[in-house]
Amino acid sequence: MDPTRDMLTIGAFAKACRLSPKALRLYDELALLRPARVDPHTGYRYYAAGQLEQARLVAWLRRLGMPLADIRRICPLPPDAAAREIRAFWARIEAETAARRDLAAFLVEQLSAVARKDTAMLELRHFAHSDRGLVRPANQDTAHAGRRLLAVADGYGPAGGPASSAAVEALRFLDGAELPAGSVLNVLEDALQGATQAVRDAARGPEEAGTTLTALLWTGGGQLALVHIGDSRAYVLREGALFRITHDHTLVQSMLDEGRLTEEEATSHPQRSLLLKALGPDVSAAPDLRLHDARPGDRYLLCSDGLYGVVPEERVRELLTAAGSPRDAVRSLVAAANDAGGPDNVSCVVADVVEATA
Repeated sequence: MDPTRDMLTIGAFAKACRLSPKALRLYDELALLRPARVDPHTGYRYYAAGQLEQARLVAWLRRLGMPLADIRRICPLPPDAAAREIRAFWARIEAETAARRDLAAFLVEQLSAVARKDTAMLELRHFAHSDRGLVRPANQDTAHAGRRLLAVADGYGPAGGPASSAAVEALRFLDGAELPAGSVLNVLEDALQGATQAVRDAARGPEEAGTTLTALLWTGGGQLALVHIGDSRAYVLREGALFRITHDHTLVQSMLDEGRLTEEEATSHPQRSLLLKALGPDVSAAPDLRLHDARPGDRYLLCSDGLYGVVPEERVRELLTAAGSPRDAVRSLVAAANDAGGPDNVSCVVADVVEATA
């Protein structure tokens, strides 16, 4: 009896699963998709009909752009676990795509500047304040708003206050810096290295220290360059809607991204403040760096978790919308956090994008 009678040749199998014979040979060599039988005399590969499901999954994952090493790891997993891995992979792709999209938009903006000389120039009007809250014995937050730089840092550990202050202070020179067109992200990345060293210097000694850092750098051309690490946040209020433009670097956020927690479960998770990334003496983690298009009428908020941890986002949106000026907005937000018990330090920076006055 012919053992290959009910099997598919490599050509027939390739047609059925929409993978090329060349790809199937490669997947055999990589032990990703082995044929059911290889003729010992001719070397012809034969596949069982039951292998079509796995082959189609491989084909779909390749269409997503997933590397073969990841596909080989995912294919043997149970369906639920495979689904979580695919979801996490796609979340990373979307984040990378967003960063490239923003970089392309920035370059278009810079290279088109000459053609838009008649466009109204924009500027920022801003206010910053950091409050100890009602429970903590000291304030470990730092907030700053200058000509170009907006920043919030939330320190942790016994020396958290000096760490957050050092991180922001290391970036303050950007307020007066001339930013070369097309390389503002490089400038911000270099400045962050100085901030990292400043935090390490502040943490030397027996006391633990580290800090989050979320900062926006105004380019003067209708763009904001964002640097973000940790769980401080940045939002934009645009046409009455509030959008978060940062992603928390926490254990709970990673579990949300992977579908292992619901939003309701995350709010009460005992490790909701556990950071996966921060600036610290023993931490070497890449921050988020991206560009954000600003529009006239936008209102930006940078804040520590002392605000969003106790004031719901809808209430934040209402207070930002109702306030007439950045100063009024900051005062209302800090008051709301303290009215909710003020369990943590709370820092806010609010900035409006407006047409420059002559």
